[in-house]
Amino acid sequence: MNKQDGILIFILIILSLLGMAFFYLSEKDGPKKAVVYYEDQVVLEIDLTQKEEKTYQVEGFNGMVTIESKDGKVKVASENSPLHLCSKQGYISSSYETIVCLPNKIVVAIEANDSLDAVAK
Repeated sequence: MNKQDGILIFILIILSLLGMAFFYLSEKDGPKKAVVYYEDQVVLEIDLTQKEEKTYQVEGFNGMVTIESKDGKVKVASENSPLHLCSKQGYISSSYETIVCLPNKIVVAIEANDSLDAVAK
């Protein structure tokens, strides 16, 4: 490895850190909701502004999927899949995080409740 390789690696690390910082800082602090998709169809929307603990059930490809929300976070509590990877992912609370449960064809994504500031014609 020569000097140019080291400089290139350093520049790539700096660019990746700047990209991660951009996503972290661009996170909207407003109200959020968790949207649950089954085969690209919205089947459930969960308001994350409520701090109480709630449990929801959604029909997945392999059976029922239990989704739990509390303190502005959401997770897959239980599901029927071979390795139970969906329930091992834990809580998510940011808009750049998702839970993808491929065996059940379920996706849980966090979205910000955007309100329009103005309408342009």
